Amino acid sequence: MKYKLTKNTKKYNGVTLYQIQALKNFGIVKAGDLGGYIEKKANLSQEGNAWVGDNAKVYGNAKVLENALVLGAAKVYGDAKVYGYALVYGDAVVSDNAQVFGNAKVYGNAKVYDDALVYDYAEVSGNALVYGNAEVYGNAKVYCDAQICGNAVICGNEKICGYTLISSNKKVQNTLPEILSTLPKEVTAITISGKNYKLETKTEWVLQD
Repeated sequence: MKYKLTKNTKKYNGVTLYQIQALKNFGIVKAGDLGGYIEKKANLSQEGNAWVGDNAKVYGNAKVLENALVLGAAKVYGDAKVYGYALVYGDAVVSDNAQVFGNAKVYGNAKVYDDALVYDYAEVSGNALVYGNAEVYGNAKVYCDAQICGNAVICGNEKICGYTLISSNKKVQNTLPEILSTLPKEVTAITISGKNYKLETKTEWVLQD
């Protein structure tokens, strides 16, 4: 075993969580280090370098596996999974049936929930929301107050920020003119490949300096 449940507990949303303590050196952890809080051993694998640290909480049927890290005040719960070399930290939340894996990062106040997937080297941060059946992958970055939902797919090197809402069956991947002509009416600003675009009229997008 690489960690144990301690007698240090806290109640959270009606669930008793136990602080963990490392029993040996592995990954970023040293023997004797106190970690975050989990409901049961099934929440954190005894294999690999996976760890729940700081004041992070993992409960329900959620699992942190392989070499994934959940740090800060992050929360992972429901049937969510964080695995591979994924990193969830800050005040981020991963819940329901969502999965974060590969080398993906979810941080800040970002939330990934429902059946959403975030993977590869993708990043979701700020106050961004990724939910529904949405997928964010590749080197894509979703941040600020952006919302990605429905069956939307964000991939490649795209950067989605501002008060952007991308939903339905939209796929955003390095096709700027097509993106601008097919985005939902709720989208009024978007950053793609480092360039900022703003909707000036109902049909006219303008590149911002």
